[in-house]
Amino acid sequence: MNTPTSFGASTDVLGHPRGLPTLFFTEMWERMSYYGMRALLILFMTTAMQDGGMGITAANAAAIYGLYTGAVYFMGLSGGWIADRLIGSQKAIWYGAIVIMCGHIVLAVPTEESFFVGLVLVVLGTGLLKPNISAMVGLLYKSGDPRRDAGFSIYYMGINLGSVIGNFVCGYLAVTKGYHWAFGAAAVGMALGLLYFRTKLDSLEGHGSEASEPMSESGTKISWSIVGVVLAGIATVTVLGIAGIITFAPVTIAGYTAIVFTIIFFLYFGYIFFLGELNGTEKKGMMALFLICVASTLFWSGFEQAGSSMNLFAQDHTNRMWGDFEIPTAWFQSLNSIYIIVLSPFIAALWINLGKKVYNPTSGIKCAIGLIIMASGFLVMFSAATYAAQGLKVAPYWLVVTYFLHSVGELCLSPIALSAVSKLSPKRFAGQLMGVFVLTYSIGNIVAGLLATGYDPENVSTLPGLYYDIAMISMICGAVILLLMVFVTQKWEKEVESAANDSAEAKPTAATAS
Repeated sequence: MNTPTSFGASTDVLGHPRGLPTLFFTEMWERMSYYGMRALLILFMTTAMQDGGMGITAANAAAIYGLYTGAVYFMGLSGGWIADRLIGSQKAIWYGAIVIMCGHIVLAVPTEESFFVGLVLVVLGTGLLKPNISAMVGLLYKSGDPRRDAGFSIYYMGINLGSVIGNFVCGYLAVTKGYHWAFGAAAVGMALGLLYFRTKLDSLEGHGSEASEPMSESGTKISWSIVGVVLAGIATVTVLGIAGIITFAPVTIAGYTAIVFTIIFFLYFGYIFFLGELNGTEKKGMMALFLICVASTLFWSGFEQAGSSMNLFAQDHTNRMWGDFEIPTAWFQSLNSIYIIVLSPFIAALWINLGKKVYNPTSGIKCAIGLIIMASGFLVMFSAATYAAQGLKVAPYWLVVTYFLHSVGELCLSPIALSAVSKLSPKRFAGQLMGVFVLTYSIGNIVAGLLATGYDPENVSTLPGLYYDIAMISMICGAVILLLMVFVTQKWEKEVESAANDSAEAKPTAATAS
């Protein structure tokens, strides 16, 4: 039975707004489709054509993987803008889900041409859906609602549950039926999410039904014209590439794309810092935030080896036999999500207890620690790769331990960094800086793909060096960032937080005086 709360919204499961289960299950099925396909992407590209794959070299496949995952996050910037200014979050989620489903259907068609068309469609659809469904969770709660953080935690569980389902279902089908059956299963998963969202639309109570900052009629027409031109350009390039009229060098394109995204990040961040008329405290918060952005980029550059080089390592150099059963390679991708679901409450409790009894680390310090923990996982992979370089099949426990360390690192960095953006950003630039921060995901994913081009199945002796380099670079940078956080920006973060508290306390005083 639904009951009203002091915040005016009807509640359902666990005392949260009725719309939360709608967004939970919609996102769960969308993530099932995304991660189910993502776990198979590099495996499908590198598998020989006679075995049902594409026969692409590992280096090119890694670069394509990096471009794909980086583009997904980058397109989220335009997807959020389209929802805010043109169609609203509900329509963005609906149309994005349709495009994603169509992309997976196209991927299920066993031709090389359909593969690249399908990837483009999934990127466009995910860019439209992903940022807006996350934003919709926040819209369900009024300002000051104490249930908000718990609501996002429940929603985050849906993401990881979808990942587990996708990796297991699609991974099993890829082995038993073929890759295109697995891609088809991803389409079915998205279709289920699409239907669920449509049938439960009324539970959202109108949130996100309209653009939050609609443009004028003339501005809307111009915007749609620009969107149409961009889509036409993407379609033209895709068709010309498939026809062989223009050729692509994936590694080169990935390198240039990483540079372009990095330049965009510096230009936008620098514009706000130097021309945003910030006061001294706000500039200190921005400098602390910059270090967190660096830590985030480095983290995802290493972490995203999971779907590329570590995925190939699981396939080529790991003994996956469990009695008479061979564990599908993609199932190892589920370890991260399982760890996240299990460890989340323990990591949250750790920070709370540290703050009460010993020392409450600032957001930046937590992020630096997360980067170092992630880097330690690659020391484990370095040891495993050393055995593999000797021609041995290693036990799966190496990957189990690595994913454990990576998951702990993720819990220390990912949610904390998102919170830090909202805390350290000047309030009038909070939305823009969240968009800038998302660029660290894009840059990190593309760099991860470029690093994975160092995986050479014909020369396994280079593999230990790849993982050692990632470990050392991440660990050294993490240590430098940690020292800067402890001795410099820790004070700045506390100063920003103190200023925000003073501002919050001053508002009711001013209201009383008036």
